[in-house]
Amino acid sequence: MEDSEPDEVDKLKAKFMSAWHNMKYSWVVRTKTNFSRNSPVFLLGKCYHFKSEGMSESASGCPHAAASNETILSNVNQFRKDFITRIWLTYRREFPQLKGCTLTTDCGWGCTLRSGQMLLAQSLLLHFCGRDWLWPDALEMVALESELFKAKPSTMSDSGADFTFLPPLERPLQNMNEQLGSSSSKKQTLKLNPANTTSEEEKLHRKIISWLADNPAAIFGMHKLIELGENSGKRAGDWYGPAVVAHILRRAVEDAVEPELQGITVYVAQDCTVYIGDVKEKHLQAIGSGMPKPSDRRAVVILIPVRLGGEKVNLEYKEIVKGILSLEFCVGIIGGKPKQSFYFVGFQDDSLIYMDPHYCQSFVDVTAKDFPLESYHCPSPKKMSFNKMDPSCTIGFYSHSEDDFEKIIDEITKVLNSPSSKEKYPLFTFSSGHARDYDIDKLCMPKPDSAVQLPETRRRKAERLSNEEFVLL
Repeated sequence: MEDSEPDEVDKLKAKFMSAWHNMKYSWVVRTKTNFSRNSPVFLLGKCYHFKSEGMSESASGCPHAAASNETILSNVNQFRKDFITRIWLTYRREFPQLKGCTLTTDCGWGCTLRSGQMLLAQSLLLHFCGRDWLWPDALEMVALESELFKAKPSTMSDSGADFTFLPPLERPLQNMNEQLGSSSSKKQTLKLNPANTTSEEEKLHRKIISWLADNPAAIFGMHKLIELGENSGKRAGDWYGPAVVAHILRRAVEDAVEPELQGITVYVAQDCTVYIGDVKEKHLQAIGSGMPKPSDRRAVVILIPVRLGGEKVNLEYKEIVKGILSLEFCVGIIGGKPKQSFYFVGFQDDSLIYMDPHYCQSFVDVTAKDFPLESYHCPSPKKMSFNKMDPSCTIGFYSHSEDDFEKIIDEITKVLNSPSSKEKYPLFTFSSGHARDYDIDKLCMPKPDSAVQLPETRRRKAERLSNEEFVLL
């Protein structure tokens, strides 16, 4: 009985903490996110301007002012459609129980895994749909949000933060309908997931979300990632660092047997070094048997765990981070601030734009036909000052081919060596050859068959080493 008592205590403690976190993260403070019209906004390599060319403060009284205002609002909405198209992964509750524990939610501890899922989701969207693809129903979400956000003529000036975005609510689309009132017009009524949607991109979009769902069968879902986390001494309820998550994502993609995913793989840089030979080798891996042909070579998601300073972020890296997020092949950054992980997707001035996983939503059964998609898309971005960023993060890039990789090396090298960067130590480097040439490949995570059997003392040691190497988010 004495041996079983701690287990019962742990179960009760887990249930209590789960209930507390579910309640804590189900409430969202209605803080506003402001965007200035004076500066461009970058979102995963795309640039948006919220200012009409040649428009000045005195233009508000001229006949062309209304047209200029419409142009600006059109640019804002284009940015919002692009942002909403990104797949949003947050805490979930009441999903099937995680293996080896009683947890049915990741509230309070799974934020870095969620940030990693979002980066992987963006990589898959880029791979299957391209950077210019926009979710058709994002148009409806923007149309409805616009009723809650209208720039007044008096605010259409050249100064100040003129555009305000409201954060999401639980079941945000229904709540917005309630705020608009029962007399809302047909134009304001959302009709998501139409039955006649047959485009290949829409099918892939829905399939990507199902791969990331919270059930044991999902290849990139929380259940699978937790299972792979055991390889590094992690388990459900632990904190996961951005470097550990990078390796978990690599293993998840490697283990995937779906035919659609055989054309993409993941490379994780070691010791802040991208080994060119290793990336090209992954590009050349044949899809299936036989010698690879140019048409069946793999795309590579390049993940680079880095530190942006010591205990605090080094502000000298600010321009480098902004430069990276302005590149079209960047798929974002798994980062955040201490003890809170975010998925960084862009910036304006010295503020980073991010998607926040710290919001508890209900479990969605993706096995149901036409399961709802709206909870996987965030209607409003958030911003954070660069100087609040935790120095530990993982940067992601998508390389479609060897030729693309050569361009990526050139573009990133320009950013790393930019005159605006005062930091003399590079954030990471490219090196010719392979990691094995330098005996670096031994730093990879252990194989699953040896790691699953880790005793508690070794698991704690592995966790301590991880904590020493990276400030966990």
